[in-house]
Amino acid sequence: MFRFIVIVFMLIGSLWSAGLEKKVPILCYHRFGAEVADSMTIKNSSFSEQMEWLRTHGYTVVSLDTAMGYLSGKVKTIPAKSVVITVDDGHKSVYSDMAPMVKKYKIPVTLFIYPSAISNAKYAMTWEQLRELETTKLFRVESHTYWHPNFKHEKKKLSSEEYAKFVDKQLGGAKKKLEENMGHEIKYLAWVFGIYDDALLIDAKRAGYAAAFTIDRKHAASSANMMTEGRYMVISKHTIKDFERMVDGSEDRMPKGKKEGAKY
Repeated sequence: MFRFIVIVFMLIGSLWSAGLEKKVPILCYHRFGAEVADSMTIKNSSFSEQMEWLRTHGYTVVSLDTAMGYLSGKVKTIPAKSVVITVDDGHKSVYSDMAPMVKKYKIPVTLFIYPSAISNAKYAMTWEQLRELETTKLFRVESHTYWHPNFKHEKKKLSSEEYAKFVDKQLGGAKKKLEENMGHEIKYLAWVFGIYDDALLIDAKRAGYAAAFTIDRKHAASSANMMTEGRYMVISKHTIKDFERMVDGSEDRMPKGKKEGAKY
C-alpha cells in the first residue's frame, strides 16, 4: 500500500512538473527566392503560405529575446501560441526577398550572422544592409561564429593550443566584431551545423553568450540546457503539413526515423 501511494505521488509530481515546463518552437531558415535553387532555398510563396498559416491558426511570432526571457523566467507571459523565426548565415536574399514579406506581416526575425562573409562574399549582405534591416525594428542580428567552421574537423587537425585560439576567435571574436558593427550587445549564438560538445558549451558561456541554439528539431524548453536549445530547420521539401507538425510539436512525438527532414 505504501509503495502504491509513493508511485501515485511520483506520477502526480511528474504531471505537475510537465505542466510547468514552458516550450516554444523556433524555426530556422537560410535562403529565399522566387524559385527553389537548392534544398535550403524557401520559395517566397511558400514562406508567405507559412506566415498565413500561422496567422489563421492563432499563432504569434515573438522575438527570440522575448521567448528566451519567457523560458528563463524573466518574462512572465507570452501569447499561448508563440513561435520564433530565425535565419542563419546572412544571405543577400534575406534583404531582397525575405525583408518585404517580414515588413508585410510585421514579424520579428533574428539573423544569425558570421561576420567574415558580410561585405565580403558575393552571396552575403553588407553591413549597411544589416543595419538598415535593424532600423525597421523587425530584425535583430546575433552570432553564428566568425566564419562558419566545422568544429569537429578543426579539433582533429589543430593542436590543443591552436584549437583554443581558434575557438576563442569563432566565439568571442565573432561577438566582438558583430557588436562593433551593429552597435548593440550580441547575446545569442547558433551552433554551426548544429555541432557542439561539453567544452564548447563552457566556452560559449565564457564568451558571454546567454543562450545558444542547435538544429536538433525540438521545441526550445525551460527544462533544456540554455546553450543547446532546439530549432527546426525549414527546407524546400517541407510541405505546409510538415510546417504544421514543427510548430504544434507533433513532430517531436513522431518516431525518430520518421521525422521529416531530420537529417541534413
